[in-house]
Amino acid sequence: MNKKSSLMTKLAGAPYIVWAALFIIVPLCMVAYYAFTDTTGAFTLSNMADIGKYADTFILSIWLGLLATVICLVIAYPLAYIMAGKGPEKQSTMTMLIMLPMWMNFLLRTYSWMTILEDNGLINTLITSLGLEPLQLINTRGAVVLGMVYNFLPYMILPIYTVMLKSDRSLVEAAQDLGGNKLDVFKNVTVPLSVPGIVSGFTMVFVPSVSTFYISQKLGGTGTILIGDIIETQFQTANNFNLGASLSFVLMILIFICLAVMNRFSDDDDGGVII
Repeated sequence: MNKKSSLMTKLAGAPYIVWAALFIIVPLCMVAYYAFTDTTGAFTLSNMADIGKYADTFILSIWLGLLATVICLVIAYPLAYIMAGKGPEKQSTMTMLIMLPMWMNFLLRTYSWMTILEDNGLINTLITSLGLEPLQLINTRGAVVLGMVYNFLPYMILPIYTVMLKSDRSLVEAAQDLGGNKLDVFKNVTVPLSVPGIVSGFTMVFVPSVSTFYISQKLGGTGTILIGDIIETQFQTANNFNLGASLSFVLMILIFICLAVMNRFSDDDDGGVII
């Protein structure tokens, strides 16, 4: 019986293994292969040596991605906290409103912000109608961060909300019975319990923010070039697959390091509720 159960478990997991091999492991191996070879297929480290030229771009991408992620966290946490305290019907309505923009194509959502922020867009039209000088909103780093926050905010709200919804309410009641006020309960119970959701949301927002290229192209213009733009150019325009792969490989390593740090942070806080 145990052998049969073990066999069934392996068969059930086989599709996932095949999927992971075809769409995760194989692409990663291809990226690593092109990163350490030249156009003839010979091993070389020249691609890695050229990465130093883009150090500032890496730093800018990480900085803007981190800034957008922190802003998402500041906005998402209180909203998720409010949602978790509402009744089922209101929770469903609020969840639908959060997910509603995601039903629209990513490109259209970004284009909509171009219409709002451009020189003759909605905001500047309103400003000039008041007799004021128009503002430079589009083609700025602020516009890029705004696009990241708008597009990726649901990925921060939903994990935190889900964790809060499933958290053990008896711990909150115990803290209240022990004389804790609302601030003490929030700081010592609610926040520690929601750390897994924060870590998950942080990861889901930071990774696409760092590697994005479409948002920076449409909202940042030529003044805000991120590492995703460089990689996209190497593959689409310059036809330098080896350099593009090497940049992708380094970006992938940096993202893995960030994920490892965040997971370690989550592990350290696991079970850290103080009543």
